[in-house]
Amino acid sequence: MRYTLLLHYPEESAETIGAEAIAQGMEAFASYAATLQAAKVLVAAEVLQPSVSSTTVRVRDGALRVQDGPFADTKDQLGGTIVIDVPDLDAAIEWARRAPPVQWGAVEIRPGATHTVEGVWVPNG
Repeated sequence: MRYTLLLHYPEESAETIGAEAIAQGMEAFASYAATLQAAKVLVAAEVLQPSVSSTTVRVRDGALRVQDGPFADTKDQLGGTIVIDVPDLDAAIEWARRAPPVQWGAVEIRPGATHTVEGVWVPNG
């Protein structure tokens, strides 16, 4: 079963976080990714650029609407995603518990519905 771990946390500047904390965070993410890879559950992982660099698009009444920035206006923003393939929700919870952002934000676990294999959508599970 594929689950996506959505990493939510407050966005801060490098100056407010500090070089030491950034280095520790990078080390924690590297270790976590290596552990996921060694367990053969890692499908994909990505840390995102700050939300100010995002663009939200939607079509309303047939017209394309493009908005600079994220759709959500919250303190915590989506900072990254990790897709894992594990037997069940309990296993996904265990991996989420070990994700570095759980210490300073939140990790949302969402089961996948479908995914692509060689360009074809297939059901999850």
